[in-house]
Amino acid sequence: MPESLDELRGPTQGVVDLPLHMAWSGMTSYDLGKPRQRMGLYRTVLHESLRDDLPRYLNQDLLLQLWPVLRTLVGRSVRSVWEDAFPQLASRIRAAA
Repeated sequence: MPESLDELRGPTQGVVDLPLHMAWSGMTSYDLGKPRQRMGLYRTVLHESLRDDLPRYLNQDLLLQLWPVLRTLVGRSVRSVWEDAFPQLASRIRAAA
């Protein structure tokens, strides 16, 4: 986990190619201009990344934007860890309701 969401400075546009240790099954390349692929990338990174991968592939603004839906696509443990560490994610849920 990053110490702060401010560390997440990944791309916001273009095509992102994930390394084999994260994209070991299925898609390896994601177009951030396509909403479903963007969501798929974030889901994959949250589940499969190493700590050093997070700042490279996740972007704070996109994570906050995607979180109300993304949280329903990740496992309960991933959701809990991220929302406990970063209250601003949990507050996005209340704001979206």
